[in-house]
Amino acid sequence: MNRRLALVILPLLLTLAGCTSGAADDPAPRRAAAERPSPFRDCSTLTARPTAASPGSATPGATAPASPAATPDATVSATGADATAPAAGGQALPELTLACFTGGAPVALRDVAGPVVINVWASWCPPCRKELPAFQRLSERAAGQLQVVGVNSRDSRSGAQAIGEDFGIRFPILVDQGEALQRKLERSFFPMTILVGADGQVRHIEASGALDDAQLAALVRKHLGLTVPA
Repeated sequence: MNRRLALVILPLLLTLAGCTSGAADDPAPRRAAAERPSPFRDCSTLTARPTAASPGSATPGATAPASPAATPDATVSATGADATAPAAGGQALPELTLACFTGGAPVALRDVAGPVVINVWASWCPPCRKELPAFQRLSERAAGQLQVVGVNSRDSRSGAQAIGEDFGIRFPILVDQGEALQRKLERSFFPMTILVGADGQVRHIEASGALDDAQLAALVRKHLGLTVPA
């Protein structure tokens, strides 16, 4: 009798145990943390020429850039042994395609419409962090005259993202973790600034350290022939 009773009760006990354990004790699945939106603009406008640089247009206070052949002072400024590096005038940007920080289609550097100021930077580089706000202000003051583009090199995505958020950097950023641009230009400086004319020719490569607003305005005036509003 007891054995028959046990055979009846045991399944009931197992059923009750199944109703009070299992899924109810399992933690709810966690939602994946949403990726923070990029502080930088996308790269879709980089191939569109600045409005004031279109043929037949003019910008008050701006002078026409000299042709590369007529720019004898288009030199590379640097400290140390490379201070007398060969002139960059007349050199085209390398045939190089880089990813955009915000995603989308990769960008061929030679398709970026000039005049353009390209700043090569990394979040771990103190002079880069110091000068980036000046490049942001240049992009705002010179809107319509030239483009400002960043190339984030040898850096982490989180580090670059944090710099953009902390310093309010909004201009488009290309990603070059293999330092392909620097290798093709045979320049390994951080930071490095490349000034490119409307004809796509490199007018000047600057690698003298952190630049401020006045120095950037002077470089743009001297090598691109554009006067940036104060």
